[in-house]
Amino acid sequence: MALRRPMVAGNWKMNGTAQLAQELFNKFATKLQNDSAEVVLCPPSIFLESVRQQLDANKEALNGCLVRMGAQNVSQHDFGAYTGEVSGQMLKDSGCRYVIIGHSERRRMYGETSDIVAEKFAAAQKHGLTPILCVGESGPAREARRTFEVIAEELDIVIEKNGTMAFDNAIIAYEPLWAVGTGKSATPEQAQEVHAFIRKRLSEVSPFIGENIRILYGGSVTPSNAADLFAQPDVDGGLIGGASLNSTEFLSLCSIAMSA
Repeated sequence: MALRRPMVAGNWKMNGTAQLAQELFNKFATKLQNDSAEVVLCPPSIFLESVRQQLDANKEALNGCLVRMGAQNVSQHDFGAYTGEVSGQMLKDSGCRYVIIGHSERRRMYGETSDIVAEKFAAAQKHGLTPILCVGESGPAREARRTFEVIAEELDIVIEKNGTMAFDNAIIAYEPLWAVGTGKSATPEQAQEVHAFIRKRLSEVSPFIGENIRILYGGSVTPSNAADLFAQPDVDGGLIGGASLNSTEFLSLCSIAMSA
């Protein structure tokens, strides 16, 4: 459990402004009081430099609080004629420590297959980034009682292509597709059931990894439901979408994680 420091990761998606980063850091500096939880900001790539500048400028004011920077996506390629793509080395050079891999919107809207996701997972780790791997089932899959089957397949292909120890440096985010951006959220019991399954599945590969990997919940997390979600024994924080764009709400989620 010592390795499972709670995390709150804010995925801005294609939203936000440079001013939002400044507003967040102003509040972090006065409200975040300890390093019991890790905070990760994942803005659009065009704002990475702005967030990095704010992070550097506020290091002393943050008083040791763990605020990191992450990206929303990475290319599976190191370099080349891939217009609009960003490589792992570029993200590393920009100051990123984390990168979201396989978000449901990338899979659904941009045709990212599980094979591509596994390649991006490898590319992130190759360049010293920690992947935040998103897994989750659709509404029809849940209704058909295929939740565990879908998630097992998404985990297994990463292990198959990257080796049994691939999750030694990784984070998982369970994001039920039926809850992402819908205002619906899994109940704490539903989240715990799936998180426990993920932990057990990885324990079969490595008991150490299964015990210590952080598993976040993502899917309409708000200050009103976060305490109950984060209190579950296998929920180690949240991957936050809409609420990460409101500095007051996001700060509240960080505070809840720090006291979970």
